[in-house]
Amino acid sequence: MRDFELERYFSNWEFTAKYNLTASDIESMSISELLELASDKDRQEFNGQWLGYTETFGHPELLEEIAGTYDTINPDEVLCFAGAEEGLYTAMRVLLDQDDHVIVAVPNYQAAETVPSTICSVSGVPLDENDNWSLDIDRVKREIRSHTKLVSINFPNNPTGAVLDHDRFDALIDLCREHGLYLFSDEVYRLVEGDPSTRLPQAVDLYEKALSLNVMSKAYGLPGLRIGWIASKDKLLLTKMESYKHYLTICNSAPSERLAIIA
Repeated sequence: MRDFELERYFSNWEFTAKYNLTASDIESMSISELLELASDKDRQEFNGQWLGYTETFGHPELLEEIAGTYDTINPDEVLCFAGAEEGLYTAMRVLLDQDDHVIVAVPNYQAAETVPSTICSVSGVPLDENDNWSLDIDRVKREIRSHTKLVSINFPNNPTGAVLDHDRFDALIDLCREHGLYLFSDEVYRLVEGDPSTRLPQAVDLYEKALSLNVMSKAYGLPGLRIGWIASKDKLLLTKMESYKHYLTICNSAPSERLAIIA
């Protein structure tokens, strides 16, 4: 697997540069600052947090809080990870095999291309620079093959910040449904759109074969918690991803889960 070029760059400069002009998440805070926003009950529960292993799917209270950010998702349709990256990696490893084909909107978060490319064939569909970095749905359609299994998108887009308009988003979902394709929707920058009126629905609320990826890092400004998740209505798929997670982090950090519940 090739180097994650952005992370390689960050590892050299992110913690040594005087000013970081490359950050894409909102300003973070200290644990004490977060606890100041908590109720007395929340603070007591954090201070009394047992430091044993946690449930692989995630703390039940956390799953309930996450499910509440969707319109149609129940707590048992959410699987937590140690950040969004683990979720993306796990989903691709579980969903894909060497005979499959993936379509990725580009530019994108590098892992969205690199991880599936180590498993199967990948076709990139470039966003149109002359059309506000939008995605040409007809071009996506032309890339579909008999063995295409998944389309991967990232809106608001990393790195352009572009948001797909609602009509094209609906058209993409219709296209995936027509061909029985999974839609992997990286939604980690949702809620930080420059214009809230452009905000898209979360894909999992609209499509039964969608996987919606999110994390505490960007819109919530808490990357140090390393809490991400995937929401999906495919419970069998979530169970398979849970089994794969047993070979990765096994479970999340108990204090991080408690702080995420507070947030």
